[in-house]
Amino acid sequence: MTTSEKTITTRRTLGRSGIDVSALGVGCWAIGGPWIMDGQQAGWGEVDDDESVRALHAAIAGGVTFFDTAANYGAGHSEAVLGRAVADRRSEVVLATKFGYGVDEAGKSVSGVEVTPDAVRRSCAESLRRLGTDWIDLFQLHVGDLEPARAEDVRAVLESLVDEGTIRAYGWSTDDVERARVFAAGPHCASIQHQLNVLEDNPAMLDFCESENLASVNRGPLGMGVLTGAYDRGATLSATDVRGTGAAWMKYFIDGRPNPEWLARAAAIREVITSGGRTPAQGALAWIWGRSPATVPIPGVRTVAQAEANAAALQHGPLTQEQMAEVARLLA
Repeated sequence: MTTSEKTITTRRTLGRSGIDVSALGVGCWAIGGPWIMDGQQAGWGEVDDDESVRALHAAIAGGVTFFDTAANYGAGHSEAVLGRAVADRRSEVVLATKFGYGVDEAGKSVSGVEVTPDAVRRSCAESLRRLGTDWIDLFQLHVGDLEPARAEDVRAVLESLVDEGTIRAYGWSTDDVERARVFAAGPHCASIQHQLNVLEDNPAMLDFCESENLASVNRGPLGMGVLTGAYDRGATLSATDVRGTGAAWMKYFIDGRPNPEWLARAAAIREVITSGGRTPAQGALAWIWGRSPATVPIPGVRTVAQAEANAAALQHGPLTQEQMAEVARLLA
């Protein structure tokens, strides 16, 4: 791989914003610890904040500069931990967070949608406080199914926040292309965050992001752990982990156990994606980079070992087009 090719595979421009980021980000849902939404556990279980900080530092040491969190995660705790981790290196990283719900920090709970102009501005101010920063690089709407008419009003507030220098750019976490189109009409919209992994392609959204010069920020790149190989022998996660709650939307785990169908499909492509010495997780990330030059996957981490292994995927780069075609054939 030449130096220029390596730069292309390890760096991204965040859509229209011109903001330079690593091609790999870190998702900070898990480091938020326990929190409740709609009466149900929405966190990934108890966490060690010191280990979380060490993991984030390991990611930075491995070349990662893009970190994605949300006010929801841990009811603000994830933002606080991330802010602590980057306090002495703020200019070296790009921080993305999300808004759109009522957050009770003391009660560790998140409630209904709050997207009025005052609520958006209040959420921004609270995120700035928890992150310990004067600006947010990417401020994203977290309500994926918000009505388009209301989204237009939110977009107007976000444009004002850009003008004021509080945020640099904005985006929407949604899997609906028509909703994404509403935000894309704003000049400072830079990204759409959406589901994408080797077992869940999303050609319509990827085509949209590429045509609109938007970054495709990819949640679920490792299938909440199923694509890492860590659960191949089975496991049962407790109800203190969102994956073990039996939530209706949870496709990767069924009653806390890895979905056998997902494990079988992952096994079918493992030999291809682990070529060149990649781990299964690194191979899953390599598929995403091979899928589109707009992609920025954001796998979560809770340990130094996870952060180091994910960051090492940058050195392997994307799968080849031949390998991408073979994966498609095996999954057809």
